[in-house]
Amino acid sequence: MKAYKLSPSDFAYLYQECKHCYYRKIRMGFARPKMPFPGIFTAINSRLQGALVGNDLRTLSADLPEGVVIKQEGFVRSQVVPDTEVFLSGKYDILVQKPDGTHLLIDFKLSEPKEEKIELYKTQLYAYKFALENPQTGEPLMVNQMGLIVMYPDTVKFENGRAILDFPPRFLEIPVDSDGFMNFIGEVNKLLTGPLPSKSLSCPWCQYQQIEEDLTEF
Repeated sequence: MKAYKLSPSDFAYLYQECKHCYYRKIRMGFARPKMPFPGIFTAINSRLQGALVGNDLRTLSADLPEGVVIKQEGFVRSQVVPDTEVFLSGKYDILVQKPDGTHLLIDFKLSEPKEEKIELYKTQLYAYKFALENPQTGEPLMVNQMGLIVMYPDTVKFENGRAILDFPPRFLEIPVDSDGFMNFIGEVNKLLTGPLPSKSLSCPWCQYQQIEEDLTEF
C-alpha cells in the first residue's frame, strides 16, 4: 500500500485554500508554482533561532517558558498515521528541552501577534509533535507543550551607523488536543483516498486551469 507524504506547512494555507489544488499536489505531483519569498524573512528567522541554540529560551524574553533550545530546524518523518494512508514529513523551527525532560515545540512567525494564529497554525505544530513522538526511525521524544513565538517590528533607533529594530516576542501557546488532530488527519486521508475534488471558484489557480482547458477546446 502506498502512503502519501504530507507536509505540515501545507495545512495552514494550501489545504484550507483549495482542496482541488491540495489533492493535485499530494496525489498527482502537480504543485502550484512557488511564489517568490523575500529572503530577508528567512535570514532573520535563521539568525534568531541559531543564536538561541544551547541557551535557555528565556534568553530571548523572561516571559517565555523555561527550557534549553537543543535543536534548530529539525527534520522529522513519521510512521504512517494509524487507520490512514498518510505520513508526515517536514522541518520544525526549534525544539526546547524542559527541566523535567519533556519537550516544547516552537514555531517562529515574523508577523503581527494575533490570537487567530493559534487556530491557523495548530495543525502544523501538531503534525510535528506527532512525528517526533512517532518517528519512522530513531527514538521518540515526548512533546507536551507547543507554541508560536510571534515577532513584529515595534521601534527603531539609529546607532553607530546602524538601524536597530526592536522585535518584542510574544508567546502564543497552542492547547493540546490530540483527538482533534487525529480527526483532522482523518479528514485529510478521506480527501486523498477519494476522487479529485471539483475546482474551487475562489481559487485563482483553478480559474487559470479552467481557462486553459476552455482554450484547448477551440
